[in-house]
Amino acid sequence: MRKRMRWVAAAGIVLALAGCSANDSGGSSESAGMPMSADTKQAVPNQGGPNQGPANKEAPDSKAGSGKAPAPAGQPGITDRKLVRTASLELTAPNVADVISQVRVITQGAAGYTGQESTQEKRASVNVIVPAERLDGVLDQLGRLGKQVRREVTATDVTEQMVDVDSRLATQRASVERIRALLARATSVSEIASVESELTSREAELESLQKRRESLAGSVAMSTISLQVKAETVAAAEQSRSGFLGGLADGWDAFLAFGGGLLTVLGAMAPFLLVFGVPAAALVWWLRKRRRPAEPAMATASDLPSAPPLD
Repeated sequence: MRKRMRWVAAAGIVLALAGCSANDSGGSSESAGMPMSADTKQAVPNQGGPNQGPANKEAPDSKAGSGKAPAPAGQPGITDRKLVRTASLELTAPNVADVISQVRVITQGAAGYTGQESTQEKRASVNVIVPAERLDGVLDQLGRLGKQVRREVTATDVTEQMVDVDSRLATQRASVERIRALLARATSVSEIASVESELTSREAELESLQKRRESLAGSVAMSTISLQVKAETVAAAEQSRSGFLGGLADGWDAFLAFGGGLLTVLGAMAPFLLVFGVPAAALVWWLRKRRRPAEPAMATASDLPSAPPLD
């Protein structure tokens, strides 16, 4: 009887366990098959990455960014590029002096200034420094002062150099501050001297980086125009001297230049020849004149017969 009760109890336990497992599987299947309600959707977190937003916010972003891909992190955009712009302009005009005076007026009106300048009667060259944002406008104004022969504009990207210098400046400033903190805690004379020497070295490097940063910033902010102006007669003469006749004329000019240089050298040597050359030539002539009579006398003495030997 007891054995039957044990078997019945065991069978009941097995049936109970089987029913529990069936209920769990049914519940999970129902939850998988049932549609999620609005509250359930809000409670369930997004299954994407940790930096991704909800699905309903990703659609507008993808539409807005379909035109252009975003710039990589840490890289400046197109509008943030640092460019050093320079230009060169060559003009021909009837009066060179009038053009140079008008160049100064245009430069001052653009909040700029003129640098190195060389002005002659029929040609001139001057460096015009203006703000970078006014470079194109100033070039147009200068081009209307005469006939444009050549116009060039170049741009050098120094963005990476600026970013590198800024990073090194931040690191160097932090280093200087740490050394100053060590100097404040130094107690002995040897520690103070060592820390002060290191501080001086790092401050010098920091100042050098600051100067480089200022130079780059100045080159970006201001643009330089190399302007050359020639008289129309000079430009026409230079243009006509081409081909065989032009080469012949250039060769004749080179020959005249060589002859003029040779005459200049001879003229520079003439005083030395008069002072040292004439006495030297006279001394040589006198020495040669003294040797001429002695040579025949020595020859006749050698031709005499020798005396017979004594017994």
